[in-house]
This record gives sequence, structure tokens and C-alpha cells, in this order.
Amino acid sequence: MDQNKDQLLATDLRIVVTRLVKKLRKESVTAQQLSLTERSTMSLLYQHKQLLPSELASMEKITNQSMSQILNYLLKLEYVSRTASEIDKRKVIISLTEKGEKTLLQMRSERDMWLSRAIRENCNEEEAALIRKVIGPLTKLVDFE
Repeated sequence: MDQNKDQLLATDLRIVVTRLVKKLRKESVTAQQLSLTERSTMSLLYQHKQLLPSELASMEKITNQSMSQILNYLLKLEYVSRTASEIDKRKVIISLTEKGEKTLLQMRSERDMWLSRAIRENCNEEEAALIRKVIGPLTKLVDFE
């Protein structure tokens, strides 16, 4: 591919992925209550079980101060909890509460149900197979630094 075709592909992909993310967010009533970073923070806690605020900030590529604001909001909603580290009492460990986990799984379920229905009702078998095939290459793009 020449550079112009690469750039056109990148533009088209960015536009469609952005529109899909917006659509998915709109299709989950639960997800509309939280920002993208708040949802992503909850997902990281679900995946890792416990993290320091500085680790969360680093993973989200935001400042510690911004993460502190996010965590304060999630604490207010009772989606996360803070506990003192047993190793270093000056540090605080953040984890997802049962309410937070239930909310996260509800968001995922709402989006998955909508997307599943959209694929089933709008794509033929060949198109659905093509979507399955492209998940691997798209994952490589997400993981690219």
C-alpha cells in the first residue's frame, strides 16, 4: 500500500471505530452514567482485582491528580473501595466493590446484547465471519505502542 492508501484506510477505520464506540455507549443506559476513563478504570480493577491509584493512573495514561478525582467519584457511587496496604500503611489499595462489579458486568451485557443483535440482523454469514477474522488484527492495533 502506498502512503495515501494507508492514510485513507487509517481515516476510515478511525471514523467507523469512533462511531461504533459512541453507538455502544449510547446503547448502554448504565454506561451513560460514567465517563470512558471511569469505565476503563473499573475494567482494570475487575481484571487486576487490586491496584494502587498510581498504577491505575499509569495504565490510563493520566495524572495521579486526575485519577484521584475519578476514584473519588467512583467511591461516592460505591463502585470502588480503598483499603490500607498491609505492606506499606501509607499506600492505599483500590478494588472494585460488589456493586461496582455488578454495574460493570451490566454495562458489558447491555453493549454485548446490542452488538450481537446488530450483527445478527445486519450482517450475513460471510460478513459475520469477516468480523471474526478482523478481531485479531484490530487487537494488534490496540496493543501497539
